[in-house]
Amino acid sequence: MQKAEYLGNRRFEIGVGHMAQPAPDEVTLRVAYVGLCGTDLHIYHGKMDHRVHPPGIIGHEMSGTVAVLGESVKGFAVGDNVVVRPLDYCGSCPACTAGHSHVCHRLKFMGVDSTGALQSYWTVKARSLHRLPDNVDLKRGALVEPLAVACHDVARSRLRAGERAVVLGGGPIGQLIALVGKALGAHVLVSEPHALRRTYAADAGIEVFDPTGANLAEHVEAWTGSKGADVVFEVAGVPQTVQMMTKIAAVRGRICMVAIHSSQPPVDLFRFFWRELELLGARVYQAEDFDRAIELIASGQIPVDPLITSVRPLADVQRAFEMLDTGQAGMKTLLECRA
Repeated sequence: MQKAEYLGNRRFEIGVGHMAQPAPDEVTLRVAYVGLCGTDLHIYHGKMDHRVHPPGIIGHEMSGTVAVLGESVKGFAVGDNVVVRPLDYCGSCPACTAGHSHVCHRLKFMGVDSTGALQSYWTVKARSLHRLPDNVDLKRGALVEPLAVACHDVARSRLRAGERAVVLGGGPIGQLIALVGKALGAHVLVSEPHALRRTYAADAGIEVFDPTGANLAEHVEAWTGSKGADVVFEVAGVPQTVQMMTKIAAVRGRICMVAIHSSQPPVDLFRFFWRELELLGARVYQAEDFDRAIELIASGQIPVDPLITSVRPLADVQRAFEMLDTGQAGMKTLLECRA
């Protein structure tokens, strides 16, 4: 079996891995596909070495097949196609006991804080598994995790059918948020300077806006009949979109903070007071978000195939990250981990 180890300094190395036997409450998966995302790119840049402790195996957007069952695992069988919700929670902290294990005080994110999926076989706790229906193949299955992020963001925002939402940033998560909102019956506008990303959104039936040299606030005012957006999703994670999010929100509008900011940007608190705005944090996902994501793919409500712009063998991991880093990778790159 193979493994791709992150060595630090933007370097990966392919080596020989091993298949760990599962504990009673674990399963060993034969990994099929692993998607690369912004978190993985942060790791590649060395910004998360204090958590990964290289050399280490990363990767968390995955699909695979059950290979070995731990002796106490029920509800799954060898050969089941599954995805992993990569959250290892303690179960006993105040967040967990309140039913919010996804923001556990001692949460370990699998593929960052512990061994990840960029290997032929991966052993995980059975509680993290979600079964894929027969009509969702393993390539599409690798998009369940990022779609679950979008489902959680939309759920946190309380977006409703008929409302108008603006997504600031049209990367993969922004695109998926827009598609989840559209499937819900909302009117969605994606603001994105990158032409190819705007084209993808437009092809999916989403309204788009190029903020380069144009006034998004004026456009949103016209688009909403001077009301402003009922919901704003800040997905880009740059100071400009933080400044914009308060300008375009309606009275009592909801702003959902999706992006992770590496510094503390200034926020227009006066606008929060003046328009009685709400700011909602959205971190990772819950089990129901994974179930919803699988349902949306299985039903055909969200076509994820166009998001997959490249599928490479695991041995190409170094080149895949180099292309992701330079913006050449398109929307979503999958690495195939099967030999």
